[in-house]
Amino acid sequence: MRYRRLGQTDLEVSVLGFGASPLGNVFSVVDPVEGTRAVHRAIDSGLNFFDVSPYYGLTLAEQRLGTALVGRRKEVILATKCGRYGTDDFDFSARTIVDGVDASLRRLKTDYVDLLQVHDVEFGSVDQIVTETLPALRDLQKAGKTRYVGITGYSLETLIATADLAPVDSILSYCRYNLMVRDMDQCLTPFAKENGIGLINASPLHMGVLSSGEIPTWHPAAPEVWAAGRRAAVICKAHGLRLPEVALRFCLSEPSVASTLVGMSTVEQLEENLRALEPSDDTNVIREITTAIGSSLNYVWPSGIINSVEPSGRVETHDRS
Repeated sequence: MRYRRLGQTDLEVSVLGFGASPLGNVFSVVDPVEGTRAVHRAIDSGLNFFDVSPYYGLTLAEQRLGTALVGRRKEVILATKCGRYGTDDFDFSARTIVDGVDASLRRLKTDYVDLLQVHDVEFGSVDQIVTETLPALRDLQKAGKTRYVGITGYSLETLIATADLAPVDSILSYCRYNLMVRDMDQCLTPFAKENGIGLINASPLHMGVLSSGEIPTWHPAAPEVWAAGRRAAVICKAHGLRLPEVALRFCLSEPSVASTLVGMSTVEQLEENLRALEPSDDTNVIREITTAIGSSLNYVWPSGIINSVEPSGRVETHDRS
């Protein structure tokens, strides 16, 4: 396992991170015993970064991860989130944040987390998050309930606008750096580097488009993006490769990212993801995949409070609070 420092923190996180959302039955019903087995095997394999949220499975993922980490909490770097509690349930007020974090700690069976993140900032007011939410997180940091503070989201513009106004230790973006979309490097990566902010990349399989299974019916991308993912799978098969492994290895090779989070809940999924750590020259197949993706490359979808279309035709969120 390889490790990278998360920004200017003292956290050395595994480049492959354990995304715990599947433990909350987000994608399919999970056997909790198998989920615990996967967590333990991940730790034994060197994974030390675990990320969860009360939103995943409406607190179920936190409950199951907390149970799995009993006796092993000191071996991991544990991150959770606050501010989002359901599909359309957002509350970034200080009171709700403080109460919610206490509830998360009870579910996780710990008295602190290593990283506490504001979840999906584009669904809130930048002004509120900067003047109320993040100060509440800093108070929790002073109280010893979190070691570091971060933000997460899909809209790169909102992430940058927020972090530009209030110091954060980390930024987590999802579906903005993988084989399908690579625009993170255009703005967020240089911003994070300039400001010493740790960068976390999530959804390297583009929420299922680059997986070997069925794409979730709720996936927000256009049908042509799904079709591009299927073309990429055909190309990998012709080279004797598996698309998820190639896609994950592509993300793991990005040196500016401290950790790439992959959702998993079984030992089999863990073992598949670990294979992406093995060295391989995918240059030619990635070139073919990029050509096959064609006009669907860097397609992004609306997310957040206010949406508009940029001049390039790509959809992006603009928060004008």
